[in-house]
Amino acid sequence: MGLFGTGLRRICAVVAASTAAEMSKMVRSALRHTRTVELRLDWLSSDAERARFLDWLGKGQPRKATFLATCRRREGGGKFAGAVDRELYWLVQAREVGCQWCDIEVETLRKLPGQSVREYPVPPRVMLSMHDFERTPDLPRSMNPPAHGRVDAVKIAAEARSIHDSLRLLRLARSSKRFVAVPMGEVGLPARILALREGSELAYAPVAEATATGQVSLAEMKHLYRAHALTRRTRVYGVIGDPVGHSLSPLLHNTGFATRSVDAVYLPFLVRQLGDFLSVVPEFGVRGFSVTLPHKQTILKHLRECEPLAAEIGAVNTV
Repeated sequence: MGLFGTGLRRICAVVAASTAAEMSKMVRSALRHTRTVELRLDWLSSDAERARFLDWLGKGQPRKATFLATCRRREGGGKFAGAVDRELYWLVQAREVGCQWCDIEVETLRKLPGQSVREYPVPPRVMLSMHDFERTPDLPRSMNPPAHGRVDAVKIAAEARSIHDSLRLLRLARSSKRFVAVPMGEVGLPARILALREGSELAYAPVAEATATGQVSLAEMKHLYRAHALTRRTRVYGVIGDPVGHSLSPLLHNTGFATRSVDAVYLPFLVRQLGDFLSVVPEFGVRGFSVTLPHKQTILKHLRECEPLAAEIGAVNTV
């Protein structure tokens, strides 16, 4: 069993809104899908809204739910304009109303005495996070939180410029313990869905519709892609193209798989360089894929065999 449990508990609903009323509404919605919820306190528009929301949470917190409090400062890619001490203040308040986890970005940890948050009464379990919104940095072979317990889990969220970038994050998840992999951007979307399969402790999904490319809404993560149920035995299919976000193929195929109880998933791969995708096909476990523009013709030279009619036409739409 992982840090957050099994099954749907490994899908973490992200609750982010500017008002306490809207945050409260989102929490109730999230708990209809999963029991693990990240509370983005930095999104709330003022300290008054933060206090109002935490007061609501303390009075009506449901049992058997796991709440992860985040008050990410702008330096770490969040919306909170306050200093480190104010970030910690709100995390302490989150513990007071029952939050079991908090997310501390590496930019904050570096400013604390001894680079440890354990001197502060924040939620008892700490996730150390690092975000790179420009690229996927060089990564170690494995990343395990230190045994002395300064943090309980490590999260790396990084923009995937290539499918190979996203694969590097999946490899790290596979070889690490107590680790969360979050490939960002549209190129990273398939890896984001497969992260739980590869050992990531969590997969994040916003309660509302996706607000940035590469995000998968909570309802899609649970019902369309069934990320919590994917295993190494699950057959992986997909569609490749540039662009690919408009394709209805994932909706059609995944709905069919679910209806017929087929252990398979169909993913949208944004492929800018065909060689980048083909090089990762074995490790992603892709069994077959549909081909859209601009790759219908260029895929031909990579095929050992081809239907005579497709060869005559000079274009292929399924491999």
